[in-house]
Amino acid sequence: VQLQASGGGLVQTGGSLTLSCTASESGFLQYAAAWYRQAPGKEREMVASLASFGKAAYADFVKGRFTISRDATKTTVYLQMNSLQPDDTAVYYCKTHSPLTGAWSDYWGQGTLVTVSS
Repeated sequence: VQLQASGGGLVQTGGSLTLSCTASESGFLQYAAAWYRQAPGKEREMVASLASFGKAAYADFVKGRFTISRDATKTTVYLQMNSLQPDDTAVYYCKTHSPLTGAWSDYWGQGTLVTVSS
C-alpha cells in the first residue's frame, strides 16, 4: 500500500494551499492519519492528526489556520492550509497507522514541498 501526497507548491505569505494524501487502496485511511512537516535543518514535527472516529488535533503553531479532513471513502486525507507564513515552508508528509496489511504499521507518503515566500 502506498500513500501519495500532493498539492504542494509556491505561495505568497497569507496565501492558501490544500494538500492531499491518497492511498493506493480504497478505505486505507480509515484509521488515524496525520500530517507532519520537516523544514530544512529541523526535525520532523506533527502538524495535525485525525482520529479514526473523526476528532482532529493540531499543533499550536497551526491552530486556527490549518484544517485536516478525510473524504467519505476514507481513501484521501486533506490538509487545508490558510494564512501561510514563511515559517510554514517545509516538506509535508502524510502518515497513517493501520492494521490492514496484517499488523499495525506506520505508512508514510513521499512528501510534498510547500514554499511560502515573504
